[in-house]
Amino acid sequence: MDTHLLDLQRDANRQISDLKFKLVKSEQEVTALEQNVIRLEGQVSRYKSASENAEKIEDELKVEKRKLQRELRSALDRIDELELSNSHLNKRLEKMKANRNALLAQQ
Repeated sequence: MDTHLLDLQRDANRQISDLKFKLVKSEQEVTALEQNVIRLEGQVSRYKSASENAEKIEDELKVEKRKLQRELRSALDRIDELELSNSHLNKRLEKMKANRNALLAQQ
């Protein structure tokens, strides 16, 4: 009867030791997971900040792009005006040269 009780006591002690080991191991895993959560929350915060900054820069670039496109359209319009004016002035110059040559030929 004593041996049976001793065997039961040893089994119980072994189970208690196993459970204590599993508990310690589980607590270590929980601690590691909590540290992972803290690390990942930090990453999320950094990525969120980077994303917000990128969106701000993107908005600024869009504004700058619109401004440059307006300036480009304005410059292209001005070029068209100047080319038209230049063409008109060249035609007038040619007429004046032709008139001068005609006058010189009459004299």
